[in-house]
Amino acid sequence: MNATINFLRRIGEDPHANGAQTIGCRGCPDIWELENGDFAVIGIDITDAAAPKLPPTAGCGPDERIVRLPRNLLVKAKQDIPD
Repeated sequence: MNATINFLRRIGEDPHANGAQTIGCRGCPDIWELENGDFAVIGIDITDAAAPKLPPTAGCGPDERIVRLPRNLLVKAKQDIPD
């Protein structure tokens, strides 16, 4: 992917709001809308464990990763996802 990546806006709440931090004190699962209309997801990489268990109609290419997001992150982001 040689395209320029520009983050436009966060989808959902700031995971660091009110001083919240992860155990490592940096980073948290997050969802961002990109300038081109696509979305970027920051989450825990579960590709190695999840790929062998994918349903037959799903696949994960060599340039793709399977990422886990906490349910509450996506539920709270729902209101910010455009139609």
